[in-house]
Amino acid sequence: MDLKELIKQNKQNVKSIIRLITKEENNEDLEQEVYVKVWKNADKYKEQGSFSSWIKTIAKNVSKDYLKSSYRKHQDLTSSEDEVLVLVKDQKATPENKLLKTERQEQILKAINELKPKFKEVILLCEIEGFSYEECAQKLKCPLGTIKSRLYNAKKELAEKLQDLM
Repeated sequence: MDLKELIKQNKQNVKSIIRLITKEENNEDLEQEVYVKVWKNADKYKEQGSFSSWIKTIAKNVSKDYLKSSYRKHQDLTSSEDEVLVLVKDQKATPENKLLKTERQEQILKAINELKPKFKEVILLCEIEGFSYEECAQKLKCPLGTIKSRLYNAKKELAEKLQDLM
C-alpha cells in the first residue's frame, strides 16, 4: 500500500468529514491520526466494502472521539444556560454577530428547557455532550429504540419551536 497515493486519493474526503463533524476549518492533527490508524490497521481491512469507505469510517470515528474527549473535559458542567453557552464556539467575533449569536443561543436554550424532561435529557446527552445512542441508553437505562424515538421527537418539537431561526 502506497501511503502517499492513499492520502492523495482520500485527502479531500477526510478533510470534509472532519470539518463536518468537528466544525473546525483545519485540523491536521486529526487528519494525521486518521492516516496513522489506516496504516496501522491496514492488515485488518476486510474487503466487504470499498477501501475509501473504510477510510471515511475511520475519519468519522476519529472525529467523534475527538469531540467526545473535548466534551468530557467539560463534563462537570451542568446544563445551566451560561455553562452551555461556553461550549458553543464563536466563529466571527464582531459585536453584532456576538449579540445575534447570543440571542439565538438563548432562544435555543429556552426551547430545550421547555421540552419534556425525558426529551431534554436525551438532547443534552446526545447533542450537547456528544454521547452515542448506545451510551445514552446505558446511562438512562432504557432501550436503544427509546433513545432514538425520544431524540427524534425532541428534534421535531425543537424544529417547531425554533422555526423562525431556520
